Amino acid sequence: MARVANRQNIVKAASRNKVWYVAFYIRLSREDKRGKDESESITNQRLILTDFLQQQDDDDEYIFVDEYVDDGVSGTTDEEREGFQRLLTDIGKKKINCVIVKNLARSFRNNGHQSYYLGDWFPRNNVRFISLYQQPVDTYKDPQNAQNIAVPVQGVLNEEHARGTSESVRRTFDKKREKGLHIGSFAAYGYLKNSDEKNLLIIDEEAAENVKSIYAWFLEGMSKNAIVRKLNENGILCPSAYKKSKGMKYKNPNSDGGNSLWCAMTVTDMLKNRIYVGDMVQGRYRIKSYKIHVQETVPEEEWFIVENTHEPIISREDFAKVQELLKKDTRTAPKQKTLYLFSGILRCVDCGKAMTRSAVKGNVYYYCRTYKSQSKAACTKHAMKHNHLEQAVLYAVKQQVYVAVSLLEMVSRINNAPLQKSMTIRLNERIAAKEKELSRISRYKQSIYQDWKDGEISHKDYRQMKEDYELQIEAISEVLDNLRKDKAELENGSNVESPFLAAFWKYENINKLTRDILIELVDCIKVYENGNISVKLKFANEYRRVAKYIEVNTSEDAV
Repeated sequence: MARVANRQNIVKAASRNKVWYVAFYIRLSREDKRGKDESESITNQRLILTDFLQQQDDDDEYIFVDEYVDDGVSGTTDEEREGFQRLLTDIGKKKINCVIVKNLARSFRNNGHQSYYLGDWFPRNNVRFISLYQQPVDTYKDPQNAQNIAVPVQGVLNEEHARGTSESVRRTFDKKREKGLHIGSFAAYGYLKNSDEKNLLIIDEEAAENVKSIYAWFLEGMSKNAIVRKLNENGILCPSAYKKSKGMKYKNPNSDGGNSLWCAMTVTDMLKNRIYVGDMVQGRYRIKSYKIHVQETVPEEEWFIVENTHEPIISREDFAKVQELLKKDTRTAPKQKTLYLFSGILRCVDCGKAMTRSAVKGNVYYYCRTYKSQSKAACTKHAMKHNHLEQAVLYAVKQQVYVAVSLLEMVSRINNAPLQKSMTIRLNERIAAKEKELSRISRYKQSIYQDWKDGEISHKDYRQMKEDYELQIEAISEVLDNLRKDKAELENGSNVESPFLAAFWKYENINKLTRDILIELVDCIKVYENGNISVKLKFANEYRRVAKYIEVNTSEDAV
């Protein structure tokens, strides 16, 4: 029977025929772990394989070399199995020439891989492969049986089991995503998984303060690189290092190992992540298939987004401002930590490129980037002095603020006036009259068909009358649509605290431009060659809606 020598189990027979250097391959899948199936546990597989080896009583010598274990790893791919890869390496080094597994499913859940290794790779490397259960295989003692049709059939069954399990798990996860339940192994930086309910998130106060600082710094005008430098200089651990410091077994696939420093990509991802406003966003990436464990990006329209699933760290207003900033070119000058007043907002009206900033003899000017840096033949200078630009933009913003305040006062008077009731009655009367007229014309159109059939009018007259009635129906329907829209505007009212009115109203006494004001109110500024500018302000749609509401409620029909 077996004996141990030099940390190797040796089973000897009376006369040696062949020496087998034995490896045990043991694998426990994620599904086995979730189901806590003791029959497939690492310990149980090891006992079965050891017992088998000790019972060998043929004329060969069996020398146990090592066991190769993959714990919690899928068998549908071999590249991700570290234990399996180490086994292949040792076979290549001639350390192993016999591999024993509990069953084929422990080695392969991919029928293509099973066929390749059993039919090609193992024979080419002179390796004996032994599988004990389900479909027993011993490529040395019974090579014909290894070629039996039952072996590939078992491979197909194993792969189908893997596919079905993968599909079932995916459906379960999708259901949880639809409900806004967090299914990741780790919470995003700034949050923790609730100890009572692992699918819910709670705020991690320590990390959340850093998230708030990152958003605040960015809104104050700091570039992402400047934020990164500040975090690192202050000794604040990056998310992956922070999680490890809290005892979490976290591994960032994009990190280089022990690096605890922040990078611009991490800050950018945090600034874009809706999780910080209380929304659960999942399903942004997926594995290609149960056999191809390659992650691919999912189109945004297929993401699982559920709003207000947990406590926010950042307000929706600040988050919206940040998203607008991220769309702009907001690079800083060398050695500068904060952005210039108009960074990312100025554009050349002709070529559409950003304007570049230059200081000349104590004065600051802006020039077309194409003209200055690329080709003077491609565009003109579009020069603009900073002081003049700032005054012009301030004037434009003040004018819009004045208009907004005036609209606010008018909306407030309309909402509090008794005219709305009389206007509603008048609109209802006009709608009823037009609906009655539409019904009458429709009846006329129907009756002429019968007149034509009865021979009272010719086919030519029928065609002309039908066309005339259809034009009348189209015109009346259009009038009805407009009346119903006016009624809806009247009934819905206009909120005096709408984003448009509120945004401009709070700057009623503005006398100086700041970066915050530009971010909130200005979409872009275009500079012309003659020194003129055009300022595109935000909330254009809201402005039109409020103006329409005022128009409807101050028309002559209202009195």
